[in-house]
Amino acid sequence: MIDPFGRTISYLRVSVTDRCDFRCTYCMSEHMTFLPKKELLTLEELDRLCTAFIERGVKKLRLTGGEPLVRRNIMHLIGELSRHLKSGALEELTLTTNGSQLARYADELAGYGVKRINVSLDTLDPDKFHAVTRWGDFNRVIDGINAAQNAGLHIKLNAVALKGFNDHEVPEMIRWAHGRGMDLTLIETMPMGEIDLDRTDQYLPLSLLRAKLSEQFTLEDIGYKTGGPARYVEVKETGGRVGFITPMTHNFCESCNRVRLTCTGTLYMCLGQEDAADLREPLRASEGNELLNNAIDEAIGRKPKGHDFIIDRRHNRPAVARHMSVTGG
Repeated sequence: MIDPFGRTISYLRVSVTDRCDFRCTYCMSEHMTFLPKKELLTLEELDRLCTAFIERGVKKLRLTGGEPLVRRNIMHLIGELSRHLKSGALEELTLTTNGSQLARYADELAGYGVKRINVSLDTLDPDKFHAVTRWGDFNRVIDGINAAQNAGLHIKLNAVALKGFNDHEVPEMIRWAHGRGMDLTLIETMPMGEIDLDRTDQYLPLSLLRAKLSEQFTLEDIGYKTGGPARYVEVKETGGRVGFITPMTHNFCESCNRVRLTCTGTLYMCLGQEDAADLREPLRASEGNELLNNAIDEAIGRKPKGHDFIIDRRHNRPAVARHMSVTGG
């Protein structure tokens, strides 16, 4: 699949549910209205859709949410999708999780061929963790990380950089993550969905944070890639890697190889644009995939060059109305 700007689309992110057992302050309102369950694709339909994308060249598949591991019977879907790893059609099957369910599922994930996962963790302070997640249990997440590492899964931590909240904690997080053999990726907050806070108060340009880190670490740019948008440095003092995802200060649109599928069958060609394609209707219209493939091709042909994210005092409203949990980041 080639978009209008010559970019090969080889990476599909699938939000298997918009529900989550956390209510992170930069992601959701505390009192969310979630999709009626009847609007969700079945696990079998999600499998069929993912398979159609794999047959058209997708090599990396990431399951997201909400929190993907709260979707009922999610391990059945992961087990079914693992056949594409065994056949060699899919190079990687992975997921992004808040870690709350990892202690329960880590061994099973590893058994299905998942090699690495991303775990969202914004602070090492249990009280601050509860404050930013509202409903989260820090110790439960740490237990999940331990279980995942014991199962042989490689973990990359994702932390959203929030001004005045965790910016001073980042050096400690780097040392902690690298001491346990985990990479850490820092992410700028993005203007998606109505939340209870002012994003201009939260927003921290990672260029400023990187400059601050350089005062105590030696950061060397490296060409390491995971298939996503992060730009990595190696920290000489720890020997580990830190990634920077900078949709606001230095967007990565020129190399975007991703599209995002929601649990209702809506395909977003860009995280920061509202244009989308309905794949549920052609999926259900026929047992064959001709209509579905045509709809996918038409959608890829509309993939835009980039997003329009802005955060400043004049642009403190969300750039797109949907919450991050709808498309899974």
